[in-house]
Amino acid sequence: MNPYILCTLLMGLGLGTTITFASSHWLLAWMGLEMNTLAILPLMAQHHHPRAVEATTKYFLVQSAAAATILFASSTNAWMTGQWGIHDITHPLPLSLLTIALFLKIGLAPLHAWMPEILQGLDLTTGLIVSTWQKLAPFALIVQVIPDMPALLISLGVLSMLVGGWGGLNHTQLRKILAYSSIAHLGWMIIVLQFSPNLTTLTLLLYIIMTTSVFLLFKVLKTTNMNKLAISWSKIPTVTALTPLILLSLGGLPPLSGFMPKWFIIQELTKQELGVIATLAALSALLSLFFYLRICFSLTLTSSPNNILGVMSWRLTNKQNILLLSTSTSLSMLLLPLAPAMLSLTVMLQ
Repeated sequence: MNPYILCTLLMGLGLGTTITFASSHWLLAWMGLEMNTLAILPLMAQHHHPRAVEATTKYFLVQSAAAATILFASSTNAWMTGQWGIHDITHPLPLSLLTIALFLKIGLAPLHAWMPEILQGLDLTTGLIVSTWQKLAPFALIVQVIPDMPALLISLGVLSMLVGGWGGLNHTQLRKILAYSSIAHLGWMIIVLQFSPNLTTLTLLLYIIMTTSVFLLFKVLKTTNMNKLAISWSKIPTVTALTPLILLSLGGLPPLSGFMPKWFIIQELTKQELGVIATLAALSALLSLFFYLRICFSLTLTSSPNNILGVMSWRLTNKQNILLLSTSTSLSMLLLPLAPAMLSLTVMLQ
């Protein structure tokens, strides 16, 4: 892709998200979401592969349906109450429609079916953008609206965690596994939204850091299939040794950074006298941890028959820029001692 076009599209992505962040009017927020969607579509279809074009078309249809629902709900609220402000959603009908549309945009279960199929058709770089950056603008609106429906949010959160855990068990495609990982993490964010929005923000922040690390690691290893991970050790031993730690952090295993949000969320649910829900959430994390361990097993405990070319590749110079990878990897593993400071930071951001 032409560098000028790529720069323009990335600026459009950033501008759309910024407009949604800064807006207090539903029409401006909707415009920001649409700019975001229109900027990502050429990036998704840039390789002109049938699977990429199919994924782009599906993403366009899903996001257009969600954006149309948001516009309809905000117009309905303006018709009923005369208010266009984001904080002025008071009637149950537009509030329910907005909640459904925003959950569809981020891919929360049971509105999740588009997420694995779309990620499977994209390259790792564009998949990273869809899994991380594209969730920021909808989450900014979700945190501002926060529907007063705790039973619904808890039900959808638990369902999303279970669907994300069960869905990833039977796959060997890494992008589909990461899509179900995203669905499971969204459940953790939504289940605590009603009680502590700052914990939702903290979970989203750490999810973005860890997912960035995983996507960049797979990009360095040049693999999108679990079966190809067995030859990674001969290519880049250091990265191969670090990858299981990042995956276990994504699964929420102490003492890694990913344990922090799960720890705080289970603590908050227990404070709210939701011990059964907290137990169910903790058990659902075991499902996700299982398919992360499958990847770790394929990566470090299996080896393929190597020929001369297979064992030589690690001696070749790696010219990829790994500054972002090294930074996100360090943050994914070492942030747990800073848990109180990060929780205070999210409270200040609220």
